[in-house]
Amino acid sequence: MPSWCDKGAGKMIPEKSEVVIVGAGPGGCSTAKHLAEKGVEVVVFEKRQEIGAPKRCGEGLSANTVKLLGQKIPKKCIAQTINGALVYAPNGKCIEISFDETVGYILERKAYDKWLAEEAARKGARIITKAEVVDVIKENGFITGVKVKWNGKTYKTKSKVVVGADGVESTIARKAGLNTTNALIHLDSGYQFEMAGIELEDPHKLVFYFGNEIAPRGYIWIFPKGKDVANVGIGICGLFAKKSAREYLMDFIENNENLRNGSILEVNAGGIPVGGFLKNMVLDGFLVVGDAAHQVNPIHGGGMKEAQIAGKIAAMVIAEALEKGDVSAKMLKKYNEIWWKERGYELERVQKLREVIEHLSDEDLNFLAEHLTGDDLIDFTHGKNLGKLAKILLKRPSLIRLAKYLM
Repeated sequence: MPSWCDKGAGKMIPEKSEVVIVGAGPGGCSTAKHLAEKGVEVVVFEKRQEIGAPKRCGEGLSANTVKLLGQKIPKKCIAQTINGALVYAPNGKCIEISFDETVGYILERKAYDKWLAEEAARKGARIITKAEVVDVIKENGFITGVKVKWNGKTYKTKSKVVVGADGVESTIARKAGLNTTNALIHLDSGYQFEMAGIELEDPHKLVFYFGNEIAPRGYIWIFPKGKDVANVGIGICGLFAKKSAREYLMDFIENNENLRNGSILEVNAGGIPVGGFLKNMVLDGFLVVGDAAHQVNPIHGGGMKEAQIAGKIAAMVIAEALEKGDVSAKMLKKYNEIWWKERGYELERVQKLREVIEHLSDEDLNFLAEHLTGDDLIDFTHGKNLGKLAKILLKRPSLIRLAKYLM
């Protein structure tokens, strides 16, 4: 058991732990759970006073991902089941994706993230909220702990490895000396309302709207959470935009009779990494997972799956490093190698697709909508079958250069 340095009423902040994780989101909790399962002493510090709040997510997760992660998600974490999607081109043409079974879920992230933390705690991880990590401790080039502000005081927790899982704005990586700076072209601005009293085309289907006039280098989404409740949001690249993400979203809602009279129950906003994957994610005694490492699907901006897969890989590598008594970057770089093999190269292909799409006009998008199926769209989000897209682009002389980029 850890030793406690706070001798007051709380006795919460350990003087030492084998591994310190900064951030209790999906990536941090995944890393903590898998480490604890291996018998590693781990503490997770979360600066927010409540895990999962505020949410910064459309809250969608596929059934395949749930199966891949081996999760049995409690009903309290699921707002709605999903059996397909409706994807709209700028001219209004709809590509429908439909299944006879549940293929995804809209979660209650506040419940889901807390459940992930509970699962990690049940395995033996210690999780402490409203504990802000303000700096790292460095000794002989190694990261050997953190400084934590909790309950009005600052404490030191020594460790053998520190994991940065503190999101897209990761400050712990910067303080550790790992360059995670992302180019603006790989950053989207996200803005979302949770709305009630709206009309939905199908309460079990995701809805996406594409078009440079409504969402430059991005899209608008409607993710149902009930028969008349949904997350209505937008993600755009500021470099391509003439207005803020909020203004684009408000304009869309005002021009949509099914939405304009709805009530706004919650407002969410934040940055979304959509590429710029790190070749190196480790230092001596330190590594990053999740949004902090830009581990997000570049097409749809989803990061829950990627963060949890990365957390499992990180835990495996860290546990091996601890067992061998070597937490150097040379040892931890195995995390880089495994992640790139299992996820990085696929996501890099998806990034290439995103880079092509961002150069398409609304007329080009309408042209694609005439030639693509729902199965094609699903393949594209996984970086598959891009050759078909290239062949379609070759039919338009102005798009030959983009087609060759995909080949």
